[in-house]
This record gives sequence, structure tokens and C-alpha cells, in this order.
Amino acid sequence: MTQPPTPTPPTSPAPLVRPRITELRLSAFAGHRRAALPLGPLTLLAGPSGCGKSSALRAYEALARLGAGAALGEAFPDPVACVPERARPDAQRRRGFRIGCTADGPAGPVRLDVAVQAEPQLRVVGERLTADGLVLLETALRDPGKRAVQAAWHTAGPTPVTRGPLPDDRLGTALLPLRVAGRTPGQRRVLAAAEQMVVALRSAFACDPDPGRMRGPVPAGSGRLLRDCGNLADVLSRTRAECGHRHTQFVAAVRAGCAGPVADVLAEPLDDGTVRAALDRGDGVRTGLRRLGDGELRYTALALVLLTGPGVLEVDPASEVPAALQTLTVLADGFDRGLDPGQRGELLRLAARMCERGHIRLVGAVSDASWAAGTDGVTVVHLKP
Repeated sequence: MTQPPTPTPPTSPAPLVRPRITELRLSAFAGHRRAALPLGPLTLLAGPSGCGKSSALRAYEALARLGAGAALGEAFPDPVACVPERARPDAQRRRGFRIGCTADGPAGPVRLDVAVQAEPQLRVVGERLTADGLVLLETALRDPGKRAVQAAWHTAGPTPVTRGPLPDDRLGTALLPLRVAGRTPGQRRVLAAAEQMVVALRSAFACDPDPGRMRGPVPAGSGRLLRDCGNLADVLSRTRAECGHRHTQFVAAVRAGCAGPVADVLAEPLDDGTVRAALDRGDGVRTGLRRLGDGELRYTALALVLLTGPGVLEVDPASEVPAALQTLTVLADGFDRGLDPGQRGELLRLAARMCERGHIRLVGAVSDASWAAGTDGVTVVHLKP
């Protein structure tokens, strides 16, 4: 008798690979020379004042803005401050800086390196996008009198390279999806690499909570958290109504990091159209944020950032890409500033738990990371002056 065929066991779905930035390169930027900073899901940049932690975060944020299509002037509002202090101008009195990054994802590791002229005019003078040693895009400033760079991108097929001008105040990688048709395997490879880099860069939220801005009532607005977290009360009114599960986690985090009992965190509308935030102590007493210490306010704001996402934070994610394929990177300057040992430990554990899920990454700056020793999933990068 013929035996029925053995059913094939179902295969597990392939693991989701989200594009993410895994290395930041500061070849010549502010106080950095030939620096390559590895970035894990949760990275702490550690070192004394003046070692370049804040400038590294500024470089990452600038790349994120360029990846979103911003002009150079928006990404670098003070470009001369980005030039290494001892950099000497050339015969044409030009000075500049060089930065780059690596994005890992479905297309494999993709490198982006950008050279920017800060003086006498702000412009891109060179850009290179590479993967597996193959140059996919290369630009160069050929004629200083023209506001354009000459670009060459990989095509393969009968014509190995396509050439054309690109504006000198934008990131060429971000413009490639508009210029490359994707007809040949070579073109599709270029598009895959460029799109991976852009998606990895675009979803970044730089924040440095300012307790002074968080204490008073704020106008009811869009419900999207600003980088100084000054509109925290407005955002709370939205998150509390839209996601009860996340709000419950947020209340638990606040309870762990703030003095006294915390039964809830409320956003109270006022008669003048503003809204203020308060802690519900559970016994009929409500404590307004104006009574909290600076450390409690910074802790509360950072906990809210870690427990929300691009829909709540003031970021510009790649809207054409499903949210499940994107990773939000939080850039937190002074991650432990003003926090007591208990608060910073709770915040780090919360960050590790959220980053482990893969949909959020954190790059934080701290003066000393010895307190983070032993926490799973933390990458510490030590910087020196």
C-alpha cells in the first residue's frame, strides 16, 4: 500500500531585518579625527566634558536630516563650528569637514561618506555610497563656479556608469530614488542601498529635556513631543487617551523614578485653553509638575520618549515605508544628567527592554558609564578629549 506523503512542517518566517545605523564615522569633524564609533541597539557615549559626545550626536542628527532631504544649511546651522579647529584653509581659502556612517539591513552593510565645504560657501564637495567594496554612487565638485556636483552611479549592463549633475546642497543618496529608474540589476542594487541608508537615517529623534519648560501649563497643540519636551503635558493628554497599555507602562516607570506614591499621570485642561500635567497620588492629592525636581522631570520625559514612537515624537520617518520596517533612533544628550543612581538605573533598564524589541535604538551621552556595567545589551563607547 502506498503511504501518504509526509506533510512538510511549516517553515518559520524569516526574521525581520530593519535598516539601522551601526557605525558613525567622524573622519574630520569638530574635535574628532579618524573616529569610528560602533553603535549597538543601546549605545552610551562616555567621557569627560570636551571629549566630543555632543558633537557626535550633532553629526548623527545632521546626517538624519540630510537623509530626510534637508538642505545643508538646515542640517548644519553653524557649519564653521564643525570644522576641526586646527584645519588650515587651502589656496582658495576653503575649509570643511568629513563625516559618514554605515547602515546594515536587507542590502547588507552600506557605507556613506560625505565631505562638506564650510568656507567660503557651504556645499557638498564629495559623497560616496559603497557596498561590498563596490562604489554605487560617487560625486565630486568639478566646477566651483556652478552650484552642482558631478555624480556617477552604478548601472551595470551595457552602460556601467550613469553620470549627471546633482545639487551641491543636498545629499545625493537621498535623491537617487528620484533619478534611478531601476531597470537593470545594477540600478536596483543602487536603489536598494540608497533606500536602506535613507530609511535607517530618517527616523531619528534628538532630545534633551528642559525641566524649566516642562513645569508650567502649555497650549493644547498637535500632541507631538518636541525635542526639549516642553510640551509634555499636551502629549500626555494624547498618549493617555490613545494607548492605555503604553500609558500603564509609563505610569509604572514614573512610579519607579519619582518620589512618593504615583497612581496615575494626568493631563488637566484649564479654562484658558492650556493643559498642565500632574501626578495623581491616589489619595485625592495631585502634584503638578512644577513641584517636581529637575531629575524627576528629565526622567519622566525620557521614559515617555522610550515608551512612545514616531507617531508621537516630532520626527519625520519614511512615511512610504511600513512602520514595521523602520527603527526609531533616540539621540539623548546628557542621558543621565540630573538623575540619581536609582533613576538612571531604572531608565537604563527601561531603555534596554525597549531596545531589545528592535523597533527602537538609543544613543545617549554620559560623563561616566561605570554605573551601566553589567546591563545586558549596552554598548559603551569611551571618548577622550
